[in-house]
Amino acid sequence: MPRKLYYMLHSGKNSKLCYYLHAYLWIHLPHWLMIWTYRQQMKMLKKRNDQSYIWNRVNYYNQLSEQTPIDREAFLQASVTLRDQRVTGQKVYYLDSYCYARCFPLSQRWVLLPGDIVHVPNVPSITKSRPLVQHCENSVLFKMDKVRHFIFVNDRKPFREKKNQAIFRGLIGQEGSAELKKNRYDFVVKYFDHPLCDVGVVDQQYPQWRTEKLTIGEHLDYKFIFTLEGNDVASNLKWVMSSNSVAVMPRPTCETWFMEGTLIPDYHYIEIESDYSDVGERLAYYIDHPDKAEEIILHAHEFVNQFRDKKREKLISLLVLKKYFDQTNGI
Repeated sequence: MPRKLYYMLHSGKNSKLCYYLHAYLWIHLPHWLMIWTYRQQMKMLKKRNDQSYIWNRVNYYNQLSEQTPIDREAFLQASVTLRDQRVTGQKVYYLDSYCYARCFPLSQRWVLLPGDIVHVPNVPSITKSRPLVQHCENSVLFKMDKVRHFIFVNDRKPFREKKNQAIFRGLIGQEGSAELKKNRYDFVVKYFDHPLCDVGVVDQQYPQWRTEKLTIGEHLDYKFIFTLEGNDVASNLKWVMSSNSVAVMPRPTCETWFMEGTLIPDYHYIEIESDYSDVGERLAYYIDHPDKAEEIILHAHEFVNQFRDKKREKLISLLVLKKYFDQTNGI
């Protein structure tokens, strides 16, 4: 079987066809039905015994409060009503957010920022990602581009049966251009030929480093998987942490719905220096101490499991938006 066809059939990624069919079904449901759905969800909330956990998540994603200074004029200028919201260039951002937003009156105003956002907006905005900095209240996180980012795996291969190497496959962008992911470029330069690393890029412009794409399953043959940030977060971090391999990365600089900012170094993942100077040393330690690596895997699974309850995730999404509208449309 040709390699490209094999990868297409076995990539391990979410089906975009299924995603779009489901998303467009939800986006075209009658508005009255969405309002009714919201009311039913609020009734269910009162019966749950994990309300404290739910509100902690809501307040983590949406850190707006009555004390947050909001420039009303700037917000009105930047925002649109839900009724007037247009489809974004990358449709997934519109589909993932608007299907929940339609549970609210269409006269409500919001600012939807699609794409990889690594700055704090001037006004409260719905974003997929935000920088890990203080005073980021205007960055309200929402679960967007989930078809690409939220993948979990059922890894049946035990850690000790995997290769004693760490693998990296990914894009690094054009050298000398704004698209260059310099952190990844610097990493590949340093570790392409390292004996403990299997490193390759899928960019056409680097023939000296170029390798074929690997499926998620092929990644899972390795004990360690590098999860290096790209335009914002490392998109493979979710499925790596759900596997029996260990994520290896510097401390994150931004976060998404996955709450990367709450991850604990050497507890949920193996932390390496931002200049990658200790990669060999860190890998050698965990190869020699597999019990320590398996502890990290256990903790990573515990962290991932909190995102598996689909009903709770839906409820949290609605509450994040409710808090957003309460804090912005009432000013």
